[in-house]
Amino acid sequence: MRHRVKGYRLGRSGGHRTAMRKTMIRQLFEHERIKTTITKAKAIQGDAEKLITLARNSQAGDEIQKVNARRLAARKLGNGSDMIIRKLFDDIGPRFTERNGGYTRILKLGPRTGDGAEMALIELVEE
Repeated sequence: MRHRVKGYRLGRSGGHRTAMRKTMIRQLFEHERIKTTITKAKAIQGDAEKLITLARNSQAGDEIQKVNARRLAARKLGNGSDMIIRKLFDDIGPRFTERNGGYTRILKLGPRTGDGAEMALIELVEE
């Protein structure tokens, strides 16, 4: 039974899983689309959309709320993500001001040749 069990383990330890999620979300915001397995794409989709919503909602706040939102995003994305946070709040967040959720899309690509894992393309939705 899977009562109250959420998320994907992805066959990794907790620290490895957290680091991989942060890295993949940073890559998604940097390149605006990444190719990965369907399970990994589904694992990062919710966190990425929450960060975009945070950036989008901080546009209407005062300076203190904007700084707080950037600090929250920095905590979620980890060290060395200054450029990504700047792009998230200055470019990606304002792009979705008229959209109420659904900022990412997962497109299935078929099986990978090496091991047959189902591949997917996760990308930011264009308006």
